[in-house]
Formats: sequence, C-alpha cells, structure tokens
Amino acid sequence: MGLKQSLAGGETLWGSFLKTPSPILVEVLATGGLDLLCLDAEHAPFDRAALDACAMTARLAQLPVIVRTPTAAPEHILNALDCGADGVLLPHIRTADEAQAAVAAAHYGRGGRGYAGSTRAAGYGQTPISGHLAASQERTVVIAQIEDVEAVDAVEAIAGVPGLDALFVGRIDLTIALGETNPDAPAVIAAVERVLAAGRSAGVPVGMFVPRDADVAGWRDKGARLFLQGSDHAFMRAAAKGARAAAGL
Repeated sequence: MGLKQSLAGGETLWGSFLKTPSPILVEVLATGGLDLLCLDAEHAPFDRAALDACAMTARLAQLPVIVRTPTAAPEHILNALDCGADGVLLPHIRTADEAQAAVAAAHYGRGGRGYAGSTRAAGYGQTPISGHLAASQERTVVIAQIEDVEAVDAVEAIAGVPGLDALFVGRIDLTIALGETNPDAPAVIAAVERVLAAGRSAGVPVGMFVPRDADVAGWRDKGARLFLQGSDHAFMRAAAKGARAAAGL
C-alpha cells in the first residue's frame, strides 16, 4: 500500500523533516521506523541535485518521501515529482483557488503537470505514457499547508477541493501569523481545531508538525493522522544531549 492509500485509509503516519541535504542521512533515517520523510526544500538548502539524490535514496530504501517545496509554483511541484517524490507538501496555501491550482500542477492533463518520459518518476523512458499517467494518478500526494490567517478563514473551502489528499497545519508559522509567540496560545489551538474540523467535515486527513513527543497523542485523539515530528537536526541534538547525560557528565 502506498502513501496515498495509507492517508486515504485513515492510517496514522509518523515521519520527520530532513533539513540536511544528505542522501546518507536519508539512508540512516530509513532504518529509524519512519512512515515517511519530508525533504524540506522550503527552509533548508536543497538544490535540484541534492533533492534528486535524496529522493533516489528514499526510493531505494522503500521509504515514502514527500517534498516541502519552496513555493506552490508549478515548476517547484514538477521538480519534486519528476525526481520521484511520492508527493508534495505545499507551503502557504491560502485559498481554495490556490489549492485547486496546486492540485492541477501536480497531475497530468490539460493545464497541468508537464510530461517528460526521461525522468526517474517515469522509469527513465521505460514506462509507456499510459502506464506512467496511471501510476502517477495512483501515487501522487498533494498536501496543502495551512499556516496563514487567510488560510484558516478559508479552510472549509480549501478542504473541499477535489484531489487534495490532506491538510497540514504549519503551527509555528500559524502562531506568528496570529500575532502570538507561543504555539499553545488559545488562538493558535482554536485555529488548529478549526482545521481539524474542516478536515473531518470534508473527509480529508489532517496532519501537523509536532516539535514535542507528547504532542502526538493529544492531537491524534483530536483526529490528526499525519505527524512530522522534529527533524534530523532535532534528533541529533537530542541524542547528543541524552548521551552526555547518560554518561553522567
């Protein structure tokens, strides 16, 4: 079962962000029990070559991989999917029209994703057009990141866009957008709960970034089903501090 089917089936999925553009770290994290990995091309220094190498490594390790693109521009979506990513996490989707345009850019068809049979996604020319079109439709995941006040105001309409596979709460950006500095502020929690309610109403899974271990259980009880917890940076720092404490130093 692929990532798209797991999301649609209501499975709880747990993964992390990769901030360091290193295929070696992808290979290591693939042994860490993750259900998926998100390459953070929005906030980390991923160029096309690094994105390609990390996506290739994830595929070889049979670890589902999505890319948080720099923007929701068609060229960024095309780049990630041609490299072989299972899907895209699109930042700053604020309206239903933006969500609809992003879904179109991620799929083939009139006004949609540009076709190239020479890509990794298309088997480097070995997959017939009909086969690649069908495989892409079956596999490609499109996730709208909700992290702006305008997005929360329009979240019910965004959730209703056909072809959108999930909503994802960018809680830290949302905190800043709401004029807060604490992601646990009542206004932030209310906004997150509104996103969850919109997802439930539309039958669309909702995910979120969780910086703390304890956050997962509470939000899962409230209906969230996709968690990206921390990052490779956070894991390394926590392990280093834990090792020092365990050594009694």
